[in-house]
Amino acid sequence: MKQVNVPVLIVGGGGCGLSTSIFLANLGVESLLIERHPQQSPMPKARYLNQRTMEVFRQYGLADAIYARSLPIEYVSKMRWCTSLGGDRPWDRKTLYELEAWGGGSLASTYQKDSPCQSTVYPQVRLEPLLKAHSEQMDGAQMRFGHELLSIEQSGTEVIAIVRDRIADETYQVRAQYVVAADGGKTVGPCVGARLEGTPELLEMVTVYFAADLSAYIDDDNVSTFWFANPEGDTKAWGSGVLGKLGPTRFDRRSEEWMFHFSFKPGSSENYEAATLVPRIRALLKIPDLDVSVLSVGKWIVQGVLADRYRFGRVFLAGDAAHRHTPTTGLGLNSAVHDAQNLAWKLAAVIRGRAGAGLLDSYESERRPVAERNVNWALFTFGNYQVTNAAIGIVPGDPRGSEANFKALLAEGDDAEARRARFNELMKVHQTEYQAHDLEIGIRYDTGALASDNTSPPPRDPLGQRFVPTTRPGHRIAHAWLARGAQKISSLDLARADRFVLITGRPDIWETAAKETTDRLGMPVEVVVIADDAQVSDPSGEWRNVREIGDDGAILLRPDQHVAWRCATAPVGVDLAQCLTDVLAQVIDRAPVQV
Repeated sequence: MKQVNVPVLIVGGGGCGLSTSIFLANLGVESLLIERHPQQSPMPKARYLNQRTMEVFRQYGLADAIYARSLPIEYVSKMRWCTSLGGDRPWDRKTLYELEAWGGGSLASTYQKDSPCQSTVYPQVRLEPLLKAHSEQMDGAQMRFGHELLSIEQSGTEVIAIVRDRIADETYQVRAQYVVAADGGKTVGPCVGARLEGTPELLEMVTVYFAADLSAYIDDDNVSTFWFANPEGDTKAWGSGVLGKLGPTRFDRRSEEWMFHFSFKPGSSENYEAATLVPRIRALLKIPDLDVSVLSVGKWIVQGVLADRYRFGRVFLAGDAAHRHTPTTGLGLNSAVHDAQNLAWKLAAVIRGRAGAGLLDSYESERRPVAERNVNWALFTFGNYQVTNAAIGIVPGDPRGSEANFKALLAEGDDAEARRARFNELMKVHQTEYQAHDLEIGIRYDTGALASDNTSPPPRDPLGQRFVPTTRPGHRIAHAWLARGAQKISSLDLARADRFVLITGRPDIWETAAKETTDRLGMPVEVVVIADDAQVSDPSGEWRNVREIGDDGAILLRPDQHVAWRCATAPVGVDLAQCLTDVLAQVIDRAPVQV
Protein backbone atom coordinates (compact mmCIF):
# COMPACT_ATOMS: atom_id res chain seq x y z
CA MET A 1 0.00 0.00 0.00
CA LYS A 2 1.26 3.45 -0.89
CA GLN A 3 2.47 5.42 2.13
CA VAL A 4 2.52 9.17 2.83
CA ASN A 5 4.49 10.64 5.74
CA VAL A 6 3.56 14.09 7.05
CA PRO A 7 3.79 15.86 10.41
CA VAL A 8 0.08 16.75 10.56
CA LEU A 9 -2.94 15.17 8.90
CA ILE A 10 -5.99 17.45 8.73
CA VAL A 11 -9.33 15.74 8.14
CA GLY A 12 -11.92 18.13 6.74
CA GLY A 13 -11.65 20.90 4.15
CA GLY A 14 -14.06 23.50 5.52
CA GLY A 15 -13.21 26.78 7.21
CA CYS A 16 -11.54 25.16 10.22
CA GLY A 17 -9.41 22.68 8.27
CA LEU A 18 -8.32 25.23 5.68
CA SER A 19 -7.42 27.76 8.38
CA THR A 20 -5.36 25.12 10.19
CA SER A 21 -3.54 24.28 6.95
CA ILE A 22 -2.67 27.94 6.36
CA PHE A 23 -1.58 28.61 9.93
CA LEU A 24 0.67 25.54 10.03
CA ALA A 25 2.25 26.35 6.66
CA ASN A 26 2.92 29.87 7.86
CA LEU A 27 4.79 28.32 10.79
CA GLY A 28 6.86 26.05 8.55
CA VAL A 29 4.97 22.83 9.39
CA GLU A 30 3.91 20.53 6.57
CA SER A 31 0.39 19.13 6.57
CA LEU A 32 -1.90 17.06 4.41
CA LEU A 33 -5.57 18.04 4.30
CA ILE A 34 -8.08 15.49 3.07
CA GLU A 35 -11.73 16.22 2.30
CA ARG A 36 -14.21 13.52 1.26
CA HIS A 37 -16.14 15.80 -1.09
CA PRO A 38 -14.54 16.47 -4.48
CA GLN A 39 -15.66 20.11 -4.46
CA GLN A 40 -16.24 22.77 -1.85
CA SER A 41 -19.75 23.32 -0.52
CA PRO A 42 -22.14 25.30 -2.74
CA MET A 43 -24.05 26.55 0.31
CA PRO A 44 -23.40 29.96 1.92
CA LYS A 45 -23.44 28.43 5.45
CA ALA A 46 -21.96 30.79 8.07
CA ARG A 47 -21.49 34.37 6.92
CA TYR A 48 -20.56 36.53 9.94
CA LEU A 49 -16.89 37.02 10.78
CA ASN A 50 -16.49 38.79 14.10
CA GLN A 51 -13.71 41.13 15.18
CA ARG A 52 -11.62 38.45 16.88
CA THR A 53 -11.72 36.25 13.78
CA MET A 54 -10.64 39.15 11.59
CA GLU A 55 -7.79 39.83 14.04
CA VAL A 56 -6.63 36.24 13.54
CA PHE A 57 -6.87 36.55 9.76
CA ARG A 58 -5.02 39.88 10.00
CA GLN A 59 -2.15 38.17 11.79
CA TYR A 60 -1.83 35.62 8.99
CA GLY A 61 -2.14 38.13 6.13
CA LEU A 62 -5.70 37.24 5.07
CA ALA A 63 -7.78 40.14 6.38
CA ASP A 64 -7.21 42.57 3.51
CA ALA A 65 -8.24 39.99 0.91
CA ILE A 66 -11.43 39.27 2.86
CA TYR A 67 -12.31 42.92 3.41
CA ALA A 68 -11.79 43.59 -0.31
CA ARG A 69 -14.60 41.15 -1.12
CA SER A 70 -16.86 41.09 1.93
CA LEU A 71 -19.87 43.19 2.89
CA PRO A 72 -18.72 46.37 4.68
CA ILE A 73 -20.05 46.72 8.21
CA GLU A 74 -22.28 49.69 7.41
CA TYR A 75 -24.33 47.57 4.99
CA VAL A 76 -24.98 44.85 7.57
CA SER A 77 -25.38 46.99 10.67
CA LYS A 78 -29.10 46.43 11.31
CA MET A 79 -31.44 43.55 12.10
CA ARG A 80 -35.09 44.03 11.23
CA TRP A 81 -38.21 42.20 12.37
CA CYS A 82 -41.05 42.80 9.95
CA THR A 83 -44.27 41.33 8.63
CA SER A 84 -43.41 41.04 4.93
CA LEU A 85 -41.67 42.84 2.09
CA GLY A 86 -44.75 42.98 -0.12
CA GLY A 87 -48.54 42.68 0.24
CA ASP A 88 -51.37 45.13 0.73
CA ARG A 89 -53.14 43.97 3.89
CA PRO A 90 -53.15 46.30 6.91
CA TRP A 91 -50.29 44.48 8.63
CA ASP A 92 -48.16 43.95 5.52
CA ARG A 93 -44.83 45.75 4.89
CA LYS A 94 -44.62 46.79 8.54
CA THR A 95 -41.39 47.10 10.47
CA LEU A 96 -41.95 45.78 13.97
CA TYR A 97 -38.47 46.34 15.43
CA GLU A 98 -34.92 47.22 14.42
CA LEU A 99 -31.69 46.62 16.27
CA GLU A 100 -28.13 47.74 15.58
CA ALA A 101 -25.75 44.85 15.13
CA TRP A 102 -22.16 43.69 14.85
CA GLY A 103 -20.50 46.99 15.65
CA GLY A 104 -22.22 49.18 13.09
CA GLY A 105 -24.16 52.39 13.53
CA SER A 106 -23.86 54.02 16.95
CA LEU A 107 -21.90 50.99 18.19
CA ALA A 108 -19.00 51.70 15.84
CA SER A 109 -16.94 53.92 18.13
CA THR A 110 -17.04 51.38 20.97
CA TYR A 111 -16.13 48.44 18.77
CA GLN A 112 -13.39 50.34 16.95
CA LYS A 113 -11.85 51.44 20.25
CA ASP A 114 -11.23 47.83 21.24
CA SER A 115 -9.87 46.27 18.04
CA PRO A 116 -7.90 47.10 14.90
CA CYS A 117 -10.48 45.14 12.88
CA GLN A 118 -14.14 45.49 12.05
CA SER A 119 -16.59 42.65 11.83
CA THR A 120 -17.80 41.74 8.37
CA VAL A 121 -20.10 39.43 6.43
CA TYR A 122 -18.48 37.01 4.01
CA PRO A 123 -20.31 33.68 3.52
CA GLN A 124 -18.37 30.44 3.58
CA VAL A 125 -19.31 29.74 -0.02
CA ARG A 126 -16.81 32.52 -0.85
CA LEU A 127 -14.50 32.38 2.16
CA GLU A 128 -13.55 28.75 1.71
CA PRO A 129 -12.40 29.15 -1.93
CA LEU A 130 -10.34 32.16 -0.83
CA LEU A 131 -8.71 30.12 1.94
CA LYS A 132 -8.12 27.18 -0.40
CA ALA A 133 -6.49 29.39 -3.03
CA HIS A 134 -4.27 30.97 -0.39
CA SER A 135 -3.28 27.57 1.00
CA GLU A 136 -2.43 26.26 -2.45
CA GLN A 137 0.22 28.98 -2.79
CA MET A 138 1.98 28.01 0.45
CA ASP A 139 4.86 25.56 0.76
CA GLY A 140 4.03 22.48 2.79
CA ALA A 141 0.23 22.80 2.58
CA GLN A 142 -0.99 19.75 0.67
CA MET A 143 -4.70 19.28 -0.07
CA ARG A 144 -6.58 16.34 -1.52
CA PHE A 145 -10.30 16.75 -2.16
CA GLY A 146 -12.29 13.63 -2.91
CA HIS A 147 -10.25 11.64 -0.36
CA GLU A 148 -11.93 10.16 2.69
CA LEU A 149 -10.67 8.77 5.99
CA LEU A 150 -11.48 5.09 6.50
CA SER A 151 -9.74 4.37 9.81
CA ILE A 152 -7.07 5.57 12.20
CA GLU A 153 -4.81 3.86 14.72
CA GLN A 154 -2.28 5.52 16.94
CA SER A 155 0.77 4.58 18.92
CA GLY A 156 2.95 6.56 21.28
CA THR A 157 4.84 8.11 18.37
CA GLU A 158 2.45 8.42 15.43
CA VAL A 159 -1.02 8.08 13.95
CA ILE A 160 -1.62 5.69 11.05
CA ALA A 161 -4.59 6.56 8.85
CA ILE A 162 -6.08 4.63 5.96
CA VAL A 163 -7.41 6.98 3.30
CA ARG A 164 -9.37 6.26 0.14
CA ASP A 165 -9.14 8.27 -3.04
CA ARG A 166 -12.82 8.18 -3.96
CA ILE A 167 -12.21 9.18 -7.56
CA ALA A 168 -9.53 6.59 -8.34
CA ASP A 169 -11.00 4.11 -5.82
CA GLU A 170 -7.57 3.49 -4.32
CA THR A 171 -6.51 3.33 -0.69
CA TYR A 172 -3.25 4.47 0.84
CA GLN A 173 -1.68 4.93 4.26
CA VAL A 174 -0.87 8.24 5.94
CA ARG A 175 1.58 8.24 8.85
CA ALA A 176 1.44 11.49 10.82
CA GLN A 177 2.69 12.76 14.13
CA TYR A 178 -0.68 14.37 14.85
CA VAL A 179 -4.21 14.51 13.41
CA VAL A 180 -6.54 17.51 13.48
CA ALA A 181 -10.18 16.46 13.12
CA ALA A 182 -11.99 19.33 11.37
CA ASP A 183 -14.57 17.07 9.76
CA GLY A 184 -17.66 18.16 11.67
CA GLY A 185 -17.49 15.02 13.82
CA LYS A 186 -18.41 12.72 10.95
CA THR A 187 -15.48 10.29 10.99
CA VAL A 188 -12.63 10.98 13.40
CA GLY A 189 -14.73 11.57 16.51
CA PRO A 190 -16.49 8.19 16.32
CA CYS A 191 -13.14 6.50 15.59
CA VAL A 192 -11.57 7.81 18.81
CA GLY A 193 -14.71 7.50 20.96
CA ALA A 194 -15.60 11.20 21.32
CA ARG A 195 -19.02 11.93 22.81
CA LEU A 196 -21.01 15.03 21.87
CA GLU A 197 -23.07 16.13 24.86
CA GLY A 198 -25.87 18.66 25.02
CA THR A 199 -28.91 19.30 22.82
CA PRO A 200 -28.47 17.17 19.68
CA GLU A 201 -31.58 18.20 17.72
CA LEU A 202 -33.56 21.40 18.17
CA LEU A 203 -34.83 21.97 14.65
CA GLU A 204 -34.26 20.92 11.09
CA MET A 205 -33.35 23.89 8.93
CA VAL A 206 -33.68 24.21 5.19
CA THR A 207 -31.73 27.02 3.52
CA VAL A 208 -32.44 28.26 0.02
CA TYR A 209 -29.50 30.12 -1.55
CA PHE A 210 -30.86 32.21 -4.40
CA ALA A 211 -30.44 35.23 -6.65
CA ALA A 212 -33.20 37.83 -6.89
CA ASP A 213 -33.73 41.58 -7.16
CA LEU A 214 -35.51 42.69 -3.98
CA SER A 215 -34.51 46.34 -4.18
CA ALA A 216 -38.01 47.60 -4.94
CA TYR A 217 -39.29 46.13 -1.65
CA ILE A 218 -36.51 47.26 0.70
CA ASP A 219 -36.20 50.82 1.99
CA ASP A 220 -32.90 50.62 3.91
CA ASP A 221 -29.49 49.73 2.48
CA ASN A 222 -28.02 48.73 5.83
CA VAL A 223 -30.30 45.90 6.95
CA SER A 224 -28.44 42.59 7.01
CA THR A 225 -31.22 40.21 8.05
CA PHE A 226 -35.01 40.28 7.92
CA TRP A 227 -36.93 38.18 10.44
CA PHE A 228 -40.51 37.67 9.35
CA ALA A 229 -43.51 37.40 11.65
CA ASN A 230 -46.87 37.22 9.94
CA PRO A 231 -50.26 35.91 11.08
CA GLU A 232 -50.63 34.17 7.73
CA GLY A 233 -47.25 32.41 8.01
CA ASP A 234 -46.22 29.42 10.04
CA THR A 235 -46.49 30.24 13.75
CA LYS A 236 -43.51 28.14 14.91
CA ALA A 237 -40.24 29.74 16.01
CA TRP A 238 -38.37 30.81 12.87
CA GLY A 239 -41.37 29.42 10.98
CA SER A 240 -42.15 32.55 8.99
CA GLY A 241 -38.64 32.59 7.61
CA VAL A 242 -35.38 34.51 7.81
CA LEU A 243 -33.90 36.42 4.88
CA GLY A 244 -30.19 37.27 4.81
CA LYS A 245 -28.16 39.51 2.50
CA LEU A 246 -25.10 38.03 0.75
CA GLY A 247 -23.78 40.44 -1.91
CA PRO A 248 -21.45 39.63 -3.68
CA THR A 249 -20.81 42.92 -5.54
CA ARG A 250 -23.75 45.05 -4.43
CA PHE A 251 -23.98 45.41 -0.68
CA ASP A 252 -27.04 47.65 -0.35
CA ARG A 253 -30.69 46.82 -1.06
CA ARG A 254 -29.57 45.73 -4.53
CA SER A 255 -27.67 42.72 -3.21
CA GLU A 256 -27.69 40.10 -5.95
CA GLU A 257 -27.79 37.03 -3.72
CA TRP A 258 -29.74 36.06 -0.60
CA MET A 259 -30.40 33.12 1.66
CA PHE A 260 -33.76 32.16 3.16
CA HIS A 261 -34.03 29.87 6.20
CA PHE A 262 -37.04 27.70 7.01
CA SER A 263 -37.40 25.65 10.17
CA PHE A 264 -39.11 22.34 10.82
CA LYS A 265 -39.50 19.98 13.73
CA PRO A 266 -36.87 17.21 13.69
CA GLY A 267 -37.83 14.55 11.17
CA SER A 268 -40.56 16.65 9.52
CA SER A 269 -38.74 18.80 6.97
CA GLU A 270 -41.01 17.42 4.22
CA ASN A 271 -40.15 18.03 0.57
CA TYR A 272 -37.55 20.73 0.40
CA GLU A 273 -36.89 20.81 -3.33
CA ALA A 274 -36.67 24.16 -5.08
CA ALA A 275 -40.03 23.54 -6.75
CA THR A 276 -41.81 23.63 -3.37
CA LEU A 277 -39.62 26.18 -1.59
CA VAL A 278 -39.68 28.97 -4.16
CA PRO A 279 -43.49 29.35 -3.97
CA ARG A 280 -43.18 29.36 -0.20
CA ILE A 281 -40.60 32.17 -0.32
CA ARG A 282 -42.85 34.22 -2.62
CA ALA A 283 -45.82 33.64 -0.32
CA LEU A 284 -43.99 34.62 2.88
CA LEU A 285 -42.40 37.68 1.29
CA LYS A 286 -45.79 38.42 -0.33
CA ILE A 287 -44.16 39.04 -3.69
CA PRO A 288 -46.03 36.51 -5.89
CA ASP A 289 -44.21 37.31 -9.12
CA LEU A 290 -40.67 37.50 -7.70
CA ASP A 291 -38.10 36.17 -10.16
CA VAL A 292 -36.06 33.67 -8.12
CA SER A 293 -32.99 31.82 -9.39
CA VAL A 294 -32.12 29.03 -6.96
CA LEU A 295 -28.37 28.48 -6.58
CA SER A 296 -28.56 25.60 -4.08
CA VAL A 297 -30.70 24.11 -1.33
CA GLY A 298 -29.31 22.67 1.88
CA LYS A 299 -30.62 20.94 4.99
CA TRP A 300 -28.97 21.05 8.39
CA ILE A 301 -29.71 20.34 12.04
CA VAL A 302 -29.73 23.04 14.72
CA GLN A 303 -27.71 21.70 17.65
CA GLY A 304 -26.01 22.81 20.82
CA VAL A 305 -23.43 20.13 21.67
CA LEU A 306 -19.89 19.96 23.04
CA ALA A 307 -17.35 17.12 22.84
CA ASP A 308 -16.51 15.54 26.18
CA ARG A 309 -12.81 15.82 25.29
CA TYR A 310 -10.76 17.71 22.71
CA ARG A 311 -7.64 15.55 22.82
CA PHE A 312 -7.43 11.82 22.25
CA GLY A 313 -3.73 11.00 22.33
CA ARG A 314 -2.34 12.43 19.11
CA VAL A 315 -5.76 13.34 17.74
CA PHE A 316 -7.32 16.78 18.33
CA LEU A 317 -10.92 17.80 17.65
CA ALA A 318 -11.56 21.29 16.30
CA GLY A 319 -14.44 23.32 14.93
CA ASP A 320 -17.74 21.49 14.49
CA ALA A 321 -16.06 18.21 15.44
CA ALA A 322 -15.62 19.68 18.94
CA HIS A 323 -18.61 21.99 19.31
CA ARG A 324 -21.78 22.69 17.34
CA HIS A 325 -23.78 25.81 17.93
CA THR A 326 -27.17 27.11 17.05
CA PRO A 327 -26.69 29.77 14.35
CA THR A 328 -27.65 32.59 16.71
CA THR A 329 -24.77 34.87 17.77
CA GLY A 330 -22.71 33.54 14.84
CA LEU A 331 -20.26 31.59 17.00
CA GLY A 332 -19.68 28.41 14.99
CA LEU A 333 -17.24 29.38 12.23
CA ASN A 334 -15.67 32.08 14.38
CA SER A 335 -14.92 29.64 17.19
CA ALA A 336 -13.50 27.18 14.66
CA VAL A 337 -10.97 29.73 13.39
CA HIS A 338 -9.96 30.50 16.99
CA ASP A 339 -9.48 26.76 17.61
CA ALA A 340 -7.21 26.56 14.59
CA GLN A 341 -5.09 29.50 15.73
CA ASN A 342 -4.73 28.15 19.26
CA LEU A 343 -3.80 24.64 18.13
CA ALA A 344 -1.52 25.54 15.21
CA TRP A 345 1.14 27.45 17.13
CA LYS A 346 1.28 24.75 19.79
CA LEU A 347 1.62 21.92 17.26
CA ALA A 348 4.33 23.87 15.48
CA ALA A 349 6.25 24.51 18.70
CA VAL A 350 6.18 20.84 19.66
CA ILE A 351 6.94 19.47 16.19
CA ARG A 352 9.88 21.87 15.78
CA GLY A 353 11.26 20.82 19.16
CA ARG A 354 10.74 24.19 20.82
CA ALA A 355 8.19 22.99 23.38
CA GLY A 356 7.35 19.88 25.34
CA ALA A 357 4.42 17.67 24.36
CA GLY A 358 2.57 18.78 27.50
CA LEU A 359 1.94 22.13 25.81
CA LEU A 360 -0.65 20.37 23.66
CA ASP A 361 -2.77 19.58 26.72
CA SER A 362 -3.46 23.30 27.04
CA TYR A 363 -5.47 23.26 23.80
CA GLU A 364 -8.35 21.50 25.54
CA SER A 365 -8.01 23.30 28.88
CA GLU A 366 -8.18 26.65 27.07
CA ARG A 367 -10.56 26.17 24.18
CA ARG A 368 -13.15 23.81 25.67
CA PRO A 369 -14.35 26.20 28.45
CA VAL A 370 -14.68 28.96 25.84
CA ALA A 371 -16.72 26.64 23.63
CA GLU A 372 -18.90 25.62 26.55
CA ARG A 373 -19.74 29.26 27.21
CA ASN A 374 -20.39 29.85 23.52
CA VAL A 375 -22.66 26.82 23.10
CA ASN A 376 -24.70 27.82 26.14
CA TRP A 377 -24.90 31.42 24.95
CA ALA A 378 -26.04 30.38 21.49
CA LEU A 379 -28.75 28.15 22.96
CA PHE A 380 -29.92 31.05 25.11
CA THR A 381 -30.08 33.50 22.21
CA PHE A 382 -31.83 30.89 20.07
CA GLY A 383 -34.49 30.54 22.76
CA ASN A 384 -35.09 34.28 22.66
CA TYR A 385 -37.05 33.86 19.45
CA GLN A 386 -39.79 32.17 21.40
CA VAL A 387 -39.95 35.37 23.44
CA THR A 388 -40.23 37.32 20.20
CA ASN A 389 -43.31 35.42 19.11
CA ALA A 390 -44.92 35.84 22.52
CA ALA A 391 -44.14 39.56 22.51
CA ILE A 392 -45.82 39.99 19.13
CA GLY A 393 -48.79 37.89 20.16
CA ILE A 394 -48.30 34.93 17.86
CA VAL A 395 -50.26 31.98 19.19
CA PRO A 396 -48.91 28.63 17.91
CA GLY A 397 -51.60 26.78 15.99
CA ASP A 398 -54.06 29.70 16.21
CA PRO A 399 -53.87 31.90 13.10
CA ARG A 400 -57.09 33.75 14.02
CA GLY A 401 -55.76 34.64 17.47
CA SER A 402 -52.42 35.65 15.96
CA GLU A 403 -54.19 37.87 13.42
CA ALA A 404 -56.19 39.58 16.15
CA ASN A 405 -53.03 40.25 18.17
CA PHE A 406 -51.26 41.65 15.10
CA LYS A 407 -54.10 44.06 14.51
CA ALA A 408 -54.05 45.11 18.16
CA LEU A 409 -50.28 45.65 18.11
CA LEU A 410 -50.46 47.89 15.02
CA ALA A 411 -53.60 49.78 16.04
CA GLU A 412 -54.03 53.19 17.69
CA GLY A 413 -54.93 53.89 21.30
CA ASP A 414 -53.73 53.12 24.81
CA ASP A 415 -53.91 49.34 24.48
CA ALA A 416 -51.83 49.38 21.31
CA GLU A 417 -49.30 51.73 22.88
CA ALA A 418 -48.97 49.41 25.87
CA ARG A 419 -48.56 46.39 23.61
CA ARG A 420 -45.85 48.12 21.60
CA ALA A 421 -44.05 49.29 24.74
CA ARG A 422 -44.02 45.76 26.14
CA PHE A 423 -42.92 44.39 22.78
CA ASN A 424 -40.05 46.88 22.45
CA GLU A 425 -38.88 46.14 25.98
CA LEU A 426 -38.87 42.39 25.41
CA MET A 427 -37.05 42.74 22.09
CA LYS A 428 -34.05 44.27 23.85
CA VAL A 429 -33.12 40.72 24.82
CA HIS A 430 -31.71 40.33 21.29
CA GLN A 431 -28.88 42.68 22.23
CA THR A 432 -27.29 39.62 23.83
CA GLU A 433 -26.98 38.17 20.33
CA TYR A 434 -26.22 41.09 18.05
CA GLN A 435 -24.29 43.33 20.44
CA ALA A 436 -22.27 40.59 22.19
CA HIS A 437 -19.03 42.58 22.08
CA ASP A 438 -17.46 41.02 25.17
CA LEU A 439 -18.47 37.51 24.15
CA GLU A 440 -16.73 37.98 20.80
CA ILE A 441 -13.41 39.53 21.82
CA GLY A 442 -13.30 39.13 25.60
CA ILE A 443 -11.84 35.64 25.26
CA ARG A 444 -9.80 34.53 28.24
CA TYR A 445 -8.11 31.36 29.37
CA ASP A 446 -8.02 30.64 33.08
CA THR A 447 -5.77 27.57 32.92
CA GLY A 448 -3.37 26.45 30.23
CA ALA A 449 -0.21 27.82 28.64
CA LEU A 450 0.10 30.77 30.98
CA ALA A 451 1.60 31.81 34.30
CA SER A 452 -0.74 33.58 36.69
CA ASP A 453 0.24 36.90 38.24
CA ASN A 454 -2.30 36.33 41.03
CA THR A 455 -4.57 39.17 39.94
CA SER A 456 -8.33 38.97 39.51
CA PRO A 457 -9.94 39.28 36.08
CA PRO A 458 -11.84 42.46 35.28
CA PRO A 459 -15.60 42.22 35.89
CA ARG A 460 -17.41 40.40 33.09
CA ASP A 461 -20.68 41.81 31.78
CA PRO A 462 -23.33 39.11 32.39
CA LEU A 463 -25.11 40.31 29.24
CA GLY A 464 -21.98 39.82 27.14
CA GLN A 465 -21.86 43.37 25.84
CA ARG A 466 -19.42 45.60 27.74
CA PHE A 467 -15.79 44.62 27.11
CA VAL A 468 -13.01 45.60 29.53
CA PRO A 469 -9.52 45.58 27.95
CA THR A 470 -6.71 44.05 29.98
CA THR A 471 -3.22 42.58 29.79
CA ARG A 472 -3.88 39.99 32.49
CA PRO A 473 -2.38 36.54 31.74
CA GLY A 474 -4.74 34.33 29.72
CA HIS A 475 -6.54 37.25 28.08
CA ARG A 476 -6.26 38.48 24.52
CA ILE A 477 -3.96 41.47 24.83
CA ALA A 478 -5.66 44.87 25.00
CA HIS A 479 -5.66 46.76 21.72
CA ALA A 480 -3.96 50.14 21.46
CA TRP A 481 -2.79 52.03 18.41
CA LEU A 482 0.99 52.44 18.31
CA ALA A 483 3.53 53.82 15.84
CA ARG A 484 6.40 51.88 14.31
CA GLY A 485 8.19 54.71 12.61
CA ALA A 486 5.61 56.18 10.23
CA GLN A 487 3.47 53.01 10.32
CA LYS A 488 0.36 52.80 12.48
CA ILE A 489 0.12 49.39 14.15
CA SER A 490 -1.95 47.72 16.86
CA SER A 491 -0.55 46.21 20.03
CA LEU A 492 -1.96 42.92 18.68
CA ASP A 493 0.40 43.28 15.70
CA LEU A 494 3.35 42.92 18.07
CA ALA A 495 2.62 39.19 18.40
CA ARG A 496 4.74 36.89 16.22
CA ALA A 497 3.16 33.61 15.15
CA ASP A 498 6.41 31.67 15.57
CA ARG A 499 7.75 33.08 18.85
CA PHE A 500 7.03 34.83 22.10
CA VAL A 501 7.36 38.60 22.43
CA LEU A 502 8.37 40.44 25.58
CA ILE A 503 6.88 43.94 25.66
CA THR A 504 8.52 46.50 27.92
CA GLY A 505 9.51 50.14 28.19
CA ARG A 506 13.01 49.38 29.53
CA PRO A 507 15.32 47.39 27.24
CA ASP A 508 18.25 47.84 29.60
CA ILE A 509 16.45 45.66 32.14
CA TRP A 510 14.87 42.94 29.98
CA GLU A 511 16.89 42.41 26.77
CA THR A 512 19.60 40.33 28.42
CA ALA A 513 16.97 38.26 30.24
CA ALA A 514 15.15 37.56 26.97
CA LYS A 515 18.36 36.53 25.19
CA GLU A 516 19.40 34.17 27.99
CA THR A 517 15.89 32.67 28.10
CA THR A 518 16.02 32.02 24.36
CA ASP A 519 19.39 30.31 24.71
CA ARG A 520 18.26 28.15 27.63
CA LEU A 521 14.91 27.04 26.19
CA GLY A 522 15.33 27.18 22.43
CA MET A 523 12.07 29.12 22.12
CA PRO A 524 12.74 32.57 20.65
CA VAL A 525 11.76 35.51 22.84
CA GLU A 526 11.82 38.79 20.96
CA VAL A 527 11.88 42.06 22.90
CA VAL A 528 9.69 44.95 21.75
CA VAL A 529 10.31 48.26 23.48
CA ILE A 530 7.51 50.81 23.57
CA ALA A 531 8.91 54.21 24.48
CA ASP A 532 9.16 57.70 23.03
CA ASP A 533 12.72 57.11 21.78
CA ALA A 534 12.19 53.47 20.72
CA GLN A 535 11.30 51.90 17.39
CA VAL A 536 7.73 51.50 18.64
CA SER A 537 6.15 54.52 20.32
CA ASP A 538 2.84 55.38 21.95
CA PRO A 539 2.06 58.83 20.52
CA SER A 540 -1.60 58.88 21.59
CA GLY A 541 -1.05 57.42 25.06
CA GLU A 542 -3.47 54.58 24.36
CA TRP A 543 -0.98 51.90 25.36
CA ARG A 544 -0.14 53.61 28.62
CA ASN A 545 -3.85 53.60 29.47
CA VAL A 546 -4.33 49.85 28.97
CA ARG A 547 -0.93 48.22 29.58
CA GLU A 548 -1.39 47.76 33.38
CA ILE A 549 2.39 47.66 33.95
CA GLY A 550 5.03 50.26 34.71
CA ASP A 551 7.78 51.40 32.34
CA ASP A 552 10.13 48.79 33.79
CA GLY A 553 7.52 46.02 33.79
CA ALA A 554 7.04 43.43 31.06
CA ILE A 555 4.32 41.48 29.25
CA LEU A 556 5.11 38.09 27.72
CA LEU A 557 2.90 37.75 24.64
CA ARG A 558 2.10 34.36 23.13
CA PRO A 559 2.08 33.68 19.37
CA ASP A 560 -1.75 33.76 19.40
CA GLN A 561 -1.95 37.30 20.86
CA HIS A 562 -2.89 36.09 24.34
CA VAL A 563 -0.83 37.12 27.34
CA ALA A 564 1.28 34.33 28.83
CA TRP A 565 2.63 36.29 31.82
CA ARG A 566 3.22 39.81 33.02
CA CYS A 567 5.39 41.55 35.58
CA ALA A 568 3.98 44.88 36.74
CA THR A 569 7.38 46.24 37.76
CA ALA A 570 10.86 44.75 37.55
CA PRO A 571 11.63 43.16 40.92
CA VAL A 572 14.75 44.37 42.68
CA GLY A 573 17.47 41.85 43.54
CA VAL A 574 15.99 39.11 41.37
CA ASP A 575 17.72 37.29 38.53
CA LEU A 576 15.35 38.36 35.72
CA ALA A 577 16.81 35.87 33.26
CA GLN A 578 16.11 33.02 35.64
CA CYS A 579 12.66 34.40 36.42
CA LEU A 580 11.73 34.69 32.73
CA THR A 581 13.20 31.28 31.96
CA ASP A 582 11.21 29.64 34.73
CA VAL A 583 8.00 31.27 33.56
CA LEU A 584 8.41 30.36 29.90
CA ALA A 585 9.52 26.83 30.78
CA GLN A 586 6.24 26.41 32.67
CA VAL A 587 4.22 27.82 29.78
CA ILE A 588 5.75 25.63 27.05
CA ASP A 589 6.49 22.53 29.15
CA ARG A 590 10.19 22.67 28.40
CA ALA A 591 13.15 22.01 30.70
CA PRO A 592 15.90 24.64 30.42
CA VAL A 593 19.23 23.74 28.87
CA GLN A 594 22.16 24.41 31.17
CA VAL A 595 24.42 27.10 29.73
